[in-house]
Amino acid sequence: MNYLRIIAQILLFTITSIVFVFALFSGSEGYGGGFIGIIKNAPNALPWILLFGLNYLAWKKELIGGVVLTLFGIFISWFFNFNGGRFDIIVFSMTSLITILGLVFVSLGINKEKNITNEKK
Repeated sequence: MNYLRIIAQILLFTITSIVFVFALFSGSEGYGGGFIGIIKNAPNALPWILLFGLNYLAWKKELIGGVVLTLFGIFISWFFNFNGGRFDIIVFSMTSLITILGLVFVSLGINKEKNITNEKK
């Protein structure tokens, strides 16, 4: 289970980093590009700091963090793929992977609680 935990943590952090950097740079050319454009576009990336917070929560409290991460993944999957008539397979894959990783953390949290309960017996 430790390998699964490490793989899920690395994948989630990688996805979070990619999405954050994309959000930071994606609209900067509309502000003239370069460093100033990135700074002016920074508010576009602020909501994705929440995903870094969910990373931390899932790493520290796997069950609670996994549930919140799963709900977040479902919401962003709906919002980015099925809201407004647009669909992109890459966006769907990344948002679905967040949901799946949330379920992995839920599973890890349940197994951890079972192990703690069995050790107390």
